[in-house]
Amino acid sequence: EKAKLLRSQPAQIVEPKGLLYVQQREFAVTTPKDGSVSILGSDDATTCHIVVLRHTGSGATCLTHCDGSDTEAEVSLIMSSVKSFSNSPGCGRLEVHLVGGFNDDRQLSQKLTNQLLRAFDLQPEDVHLVTFCVTELNDREEQDIHFPIIYGIAVNVKTAEIFPATFPEKGPDEDLRSAHVLTGAPLTNIYDAKTEQLRIGPYFWGPFPHVDFWLEQDDAQILQNLSTSPLAEPPHFVSHIRSTLTFLKEHPFPSRSLFPDRKPRIYKKNEEGLWEQVCSDKI
Repeated sequence: EKAKLLRSQPAQIVEPKGLLYVQQREFAVTTPKDGSVSILGSDDATTCHIVVLRHTGSGATCLTHCDGSDTEAEVSLIMSSVKSFSNSPGCGRLEVHLVGGFNDDRQLSQKLTNQLLRAFDLQPEDVHLVTFCVTELNDREEQDIHFPIIYGIAVNVKTAEIFPATFPEKGPDEDLRSAHVLTGAPLTNIYDAKTEQLRIGPYFWGPFPHVDFWLEQDDAQILQNLSTSPLAEPPHFVSHIRSTLTFLKEHPFPSRSLFPDRKPRIYKKNEEGLWEQVCSDKI
């Protein structure tokens, strides 16, 4: 019933004000007390799943975008991040919302759904499954081709409302963060709710293999080889991958060009509710 209700809602466009956008293999956790961030969100999930874990007592809310790379470790990580804000175990309960995936040919969505259910089931604490809108419950068919119905969601950390969403702005440092994922990064926490700062990096990788070869390929080749579900990707998938590959070509050694001082790039919300970079020496 809950999945049906969620699927019937049109995707809302979420503007950057007060938004913390979470990319693939990233997570962020905050509470209703946060003065900078009121919405956590992520989109462009095809076979990936977006997970929202919330403690009803403290209101601590975590959103992550899982791709099946190391599901068990990722679930443990988000569990401990939410619990770190919930110091009174007596009041409230842990609730989880799973959204994403579809009936893809390679059954990657189904595999990830199973991994997530198993990982939450293995937790010592009770976790209550509240929203389950994944794989076959998030699938639509058009001319024998399957697509996800919902590609992205947002959660309002103050009201706990969850809704389908798209995000015109996916920054800051969109290419840098995507490059981190493309080079095989583990799940990374990008936000410090205590200081209300977005922290990116420091990230390190070596030259990306065959980057020139990939940049020479046409759109069809990139789509076919660098997507888990070529027929179901959003229209901007190829341009996003090209932009990330170009970034990797320009920065083969981020320790020299991006993070020479080994410090993260730090952002805070300004008066307008938009991210602004903070000089690291001020911290």
